[in-house]
Amino acid sequence: MATMAITDAATDFLNNKRIAVAGVSRESGGEHGGNTVYRRLKERGYEAFAVNPNATEVEGDPCYPDIESIPGGVDAVVVATTPEVAPSIVQQCIEAGIRSVWMHRAFGQGSVSPEATALGRANGLIVIDGGCPLMFGPTADTGHKVMKALLRFSSAVPKKVS
Repeated sequence: MATMAITDAATDFLNNKRIAVAGVSRESGGEHGGNTVYRRLKERGYEAFAVNPNATEVEGDPCYPDIESIPGGVDAVVVATTPEVAPSIVQQCIEAGIRSVWMHRAFGQGSVSPEATALGRANGLIVIDGGCPLMFGPTADTGHKVMKALLRFSSAVPKKVS
């Protein structure tokens, strides 16, 4: 698979309109990264779907136990779980035929798992292994743009994606 700049990979990812966010918290309104991404996607007109095996409702919306349970499927998935759970989410994406996965990361390791990245890429997925969808394009806000600028020199936001 060809390597592309993060900005191109982010544009491709955000061109999808049905996006699942795996790892949203049951605590509505909180500052958990997955919930923030989920809310913003909805606010910006995306069909966003919450995924958490321990919840039936998140942010007042239905929550699904896994990717496969989402009615009509999705085009892309944001992984906002622990790194240990990320490989199982990527495996669900492979099985569901989803080609775009974004492992959320700002500070620290975030959701990024080298095992999940390798698994996805070995199976033809485009895997963005770091950063946040809210740092790019139609979902961006000033705070996330500043964070992207500050983190661009670290490995938290990849420069290239394959």
